[in-house]
Amino acid sequence: MPAPRRRRATAALAAVAVLGLGVAAALGVSTAQAGQQAPRAGAATAALAASSSSGMTGDGYWDSVGGATFRSNGKTRTYYVAADEVVWDYAPSGKNLVTGEAFDETANVFVESGPGRIGAKYLKCLYRGYTDASFTKRTKVASRDDYQGFLGPVIRAEVGDTIKVVFRNTCSIPTSVHPHGVFYEKGSEGAPYSDGSSGAQKADDAVPTGGTHTYTWLVPERAGPGPHDGSSVMWMYHSHTDEVGDTYAGLTGFMVVTARGMARADGSPKDVDREVFQLFEVMNENNSPYLDANVERFADGPPPPDDEGFEESNLMHGVNGYVYGNQPVVTLDRGERVRWYLMGMGTEVDLHTPHWHGNDVVVSGMRMDVVNLLPASMLVADMVPDAAGTWLFHCHVNDHLTAGMIARYRVR
Repeated sequence: MPAPRRRRATAALAAVAVLGLGVAAALGVSTAQAGQQAPRAGAATAALAASSSSGMTGDGYWDSVGGATFRSNGKTRTYYVAADEVVWDYAPSGKNLVTGEAFDETANVFVESGPGRIGAKYLKCLYRGYTDASFTKRTKVASRDDYQGFLGPVIRAEVGDTIKVVFRNTCSIPTSVHPHGVFYEKGSEGAPYSDGSSGAQKADDAVPTGGTHTYTWLVPERAGPGPHDGSSVMWMYHSHTDEVGDTYAGLTGFMVVTARGMARADGSPKDVDREVFQLFEVMNENNSPYLDANVERFADGPPPPDDEGFEESNLMHGVNGYVYGNQPVVTLDRGERVRWYLMGMGTEVDLHTPHWHGNDVVVSGMRMDVVNLLPASMLVADMVPDAAGTWLFHCHVNDHLTAGMIARYRVR
């Protein structure tokens, strides 16, 4: 086995990433306030419409982001979600499906099991959807959505909705559900820290093994599309009890919010024919709370203390939890309106550049075929595919590409 390469970003690269995040933060405005405050719907709608053709300044801008009483449309969408322990296989075919050949020496650094090596299978804690509060029947996943892999169920809402997530934890670690973008009070935040809350408001922070909790989130205008968005936007949700360990265990999912009046009955946007959800992340299984269990279960003995390659072997460079083309192929039709929702997670090595071969996308009014993701970043890209064929979809960072962060999509 060749000597592994250490995948660590330099301090300068990390600084660039932090600078980029700082600039983004400087351009944003914090709006969540106590008392169920949300943007004033009427003023926001007018202001956002005006901004689509020109820059927004003065009162119009502040009206669009300012808080006001939440205007409900009376609809509550209830989701039953459990955190379940699952044995996940990053490469279920046992070979590189991009090349159609057996794994080479580089790939075997990550997928080969043996003495001191876990291989491609790991015990993980994943969000899974259920049909009701009995948590006895899993929500059916359409075959065309098999590519979603280890992602949690997609949570959908229209502006004006209320989301309720009835959550059960069956994992051996305490977990939670923390949303981005929507409005929540302290009892539905899903994150433990010194925030002045107590009693029932702390029950959401760390749901114990066998425990349940119901999270309630409002969907105000400020959770929906902004001036340069299409008819829907995406937010992430993830466990935040131990955010680093929980997300590396696999507790991550997508949430889609559609503009008021633009949603179908299921919450999906009316003007989109197909939605695709993709997470780019180097899953650092060394920081998973299940590392010891995975060594005991899948490795042929623990690694020797001086084995520097062990840590490298547990860095799984995946798309939705698949490496080396093992993700089921996303199939699209020529001419259909496809909305891609992309997410990045992880640490300073998670600077990803997803690239579509054969077709291109529009992001915030700009045409491109490569987009940029940082950890905890979210991006929406619209495509009308016109080039038929099976195409590569991969991270363009060389180190990530060779380590397996590569998939395919098909246009027919």
